[in-house]
Amino acid sequence: MFVLHVALQGCLRGRDVVYGLTADTGGHIRYLLDLVAASAQDSDIGRIVVATRRFSGAPGPDYAVPEERLGDKATLVRLSSASPGYRTKEEMHAEVASFAESLIAWIGAQARAPDLIHAHYADAAAVAEIVEDRLGIPFVFTAHSLGRVKAAMLGKAAGQPDLAGRIATEERALARASLVIASSRDEAEVQYAGYDAYDPGRIRVLPPGSDLARFADSRPDPRVDATLARFLHDPGKPVLLALARPVARKNLAALVRAYGENPGLQARANLVLIAGTRQDIDALDGEMAETLRDLLVLIDRYDLYGRVAYPKSHRPEDVPALYAHARVRGGLFVNPALNEPFGLTLLEASAAGLPLVATDSGGPNDIVETCGNGILVDPRRPDAIAAAALRLLDDPALYTRCVAGGARAAAAYDWDRHAARYHALLRALVTPVPPVEAPRQLLICDIDNTLVGCEAALGIFRRWHSRQASLAFGVATGRSFHSAMAVLEQQDSPRPQVMITSVGSEIHHLDENGVTYTADSVWRAAILPGWEREAIRAALVGLADLAPQGPLEQRALKLSYFGGAAAAAQVRARLGQAGLRASVIHSHGRYLDVLPERASKGSAVDHVRALYRLPERAVFVAGDSGNDVEMLRARVQAIIVANYSDGLAAHAALQHSYVARASHARGIIEGVGHFRRMFAHAT
Repeated sequence: MFVLHVALQGCLRGRDVVYGLTADTGGHIRYLLDLVAASAQDSDIGRIVVATRRFSGAPGPDYAVPEERLGDKATLVRLSSASPGYRTKEEMHAEVASFAESLIAWIGAQARAPDLIHAHYADAAAVAEIVEDRLGIPFVFTAHSLGRVKAAMLGKAAGQPDLAGRIATEERALARASLVIASSRDEAEVQYAGYDAYDPGRIRVLPPGSDLARFADSRPDPRVDATLARFLHDPGKPVLLALARPVARKNLAALVRAYGENPGLQARANLVLIAGTRQDIDALDGEMAETLRDLLVLIDRYDLYGRVAYPKSHRPEDVPALYAHARVRGGLFVNPALNEPFGLTLLEASAAGLPLVATDSGGPNDIVETCGNGILVDPRRPDAIAAAALRLLDDPALYTRCVAGGARAAAAYDWDRHAARYHALLRALVTPVPPVEAPRQLLICDIDNTLVGCEAALGIFRRWHSRQASLAFGVATGRSFHSAMAVLEQQDSPRPQVMITSVGSEIHHLDENGVTYTADSVWRAAILPGWEREAIRAALVGLADLAPQGPLEQRALKLSYFGGAAAAAQVRARLGQAGLRASVIHSHGRYLDVLPERASKGSAVDHVRALYRLPERAVFVAGDSGNDVEMLRARVQAIIVANYSDGLAAHAALQHSYVARASHARGIIEGVGHFRRMFAHAT
């Protein structure tokens, strides 16, 4: 397979990238180069080319070199566009048409055309649209950051760029791309959801990997230590370390305010700001220069001299030593960004042994949930940033738990795993899909602790499923669509033909291409009448035993809480008193979901059964917990896997179920075999 990446923004080269050199020379370049390196290890990938824009003059001569070798399979090519010099990201739209012509000419000169284009940022997607129109090459899209999100963060303050054109370009990209790759659930389920062209079934969450070994093995460097020490009265104190480009979105000013307004935090720790690389502030891009001036003004206003270090430059190879500097002093890593699409520096800092204080907007949600390595905060509240930092510094047990959680980052965010999932999706997009046989049976199973939870059992299930030509396979889960899909792909599960998610309140069907999914609008219309989400949410405010789950668990047709059996009873009573109709599902002793009255896994399965025109005896369902009860009791052929919870086997409404002797996916296979034998004997 021949993959062509298009990335127009920033100063892109294959080695010694100077991050922060310009406002758009940031994490997306690191992501792209690491992805290319990981992709090149796959024997099925024959050629990789990164196409970027060629320009001369400042910031240096390297960016005028037409071609640069990145490895045995990978090449960086620089193509001309209308303007010969460097163009900022705000100016790049003017280069799209001319760059597209150069790219089309370059493709025409190759021995074979790329199988697929991967566009990075909106302007690259605009180029990919032109190429697809002319040459028929499909493209996938990674936004990296979104104009609509930036506009919401920055508001309409004077001096902010007009983002309307960028947002319109992103709308077209989302509408046209064969697949959209997101780094986090927040990006997939919240950030993209603000666009008219939002189609969750064409978005996949693939967290980037990171080469964390050099950060896990990081050691202090006397030169780096000396660079910071010259700013500080007491350089041995714990360190609050921030490492980010000086742009408004990174919100470094809020961190300085948090520190400057909290004398206790100043007494407890030093603040170290690694904010890009500069020689003269006036020579920087406008936004970077303005941001740095704001930081210096705040340092002066709070009289933080001797407590804040803000060196003018650092080398890429200094970064591990910076983390080590903070670690040996018992410090923290702080990311106060208004929105962080993913957060590679969070993984690096965690691998180096630093607990995190991180924004609750974007990828850090996934990282902290997965690793348990820090505290999430509202980045608009300096007091919350300061309180979280002090909590970590003053609680040794919590600090130790977060350090241990950070050590798990290397296993959770691995480039080889990312590349394997990424290539599987690309291959599926460019490989013709054979016609699917009309199913004669349907299997729907829960995911967590039913389909997945035992790697060996899932391997057996994969082989068994490959022989079930007439058995349609689907899942029913409390997870959201993107959360469920991420787990299934990470575990290399067979791809479901139907996804019943968010406890039955959403259904998606696999498209003919075998990769993307389409939401079931008929199901949504069927369960929506009578659903008064805001009234229900308001009615449940103040219940003492009830706590809302995180923002990502709240859906348009689902409200999710933590609470025990008593809380479930209180919820039902409160809704009854208010005259509000809803379905209340309690599971695992602590999860409580409130859904439209007609929504459940059970009713969703029946909707799919009717859609497939299958008789009742042709449907198998499998589960393990309380949120599977509605699904299990509604089906004649219900399977309870051996590792069940919530007293499922003793449930009065489930006495017809088959309780498997085997756990997890083996139990599913056992149950299907049991009911097939019963049916065969009966006929």
